[in-house]
Amino acid sequence: RGVGEKSLSNELALDWASELTLENVDDHTFLTKFYKNPRDVSLQTQLYCLLTRTRQVPGFKQQDIFSKARVSDFMLQKDRLFAQVTLNNEEYDLYDQLYSYMTVDIPTPDLLIYLQAPVNTLMKRIKKRGRSFEKYINSEYLERLNSMYLKFFNNYNASPLLIVNAEDIDFVNNEIDYKNLIEKIYSIDKGKH
Repeated sequence: RGVGEKSLSNELALDWASELTLENVDDHTFLTKFYKNPRDVSLQTQLYCLLTRTRQVPGFKQQDIFSKARVSDFMLQKDRLFAQVTLNNEEYDLYDQLYSYMTVDIPTPDLLIYLQAPVNTLMKRIKKRGRSFEKYINSEYLERLNSMYLKFFNNYNASPLLIVNAEDIDFVNNEIDYKNLIEKIYSIDKGKH
């Protein structure tokens, strides 16, 4: 939340004339309730996210080598990270069984970009964005998410990974920042960068 994944995805898709898949938080039934009091609707929230995103994933599977590239502002594994932060043990066990069943054949990305920023930067960006349902997000929640992301990406090796500290980078309004990122993307073959 607030790190710039949607903005960057929009820029990349436009630049590459790619198909764009975005997570739609505006129509999310449970988010306002979740951010007000996470324990009340955490399982419902996670199941809604899992169902919504697994419906989008089949579109990621390219039909042939002539298909357009795809850009997305989310990875399905993100849902599992959020679930680990928000669900109790029994809820997570149930969620994880569904997740394992529903994600058997998710495609591996050609490149994964992990945008990271300190919690105080994320809080400022979330506040500036002004979405009514996000006003209840607190720094403790973001700290736990950042910690889960860090653990996940420290062990990630399914595809090339670019880790970007996005604290002082503006891909949308600063052409040099965007150009530097594109150059880095084109130089990546495999591994972590």
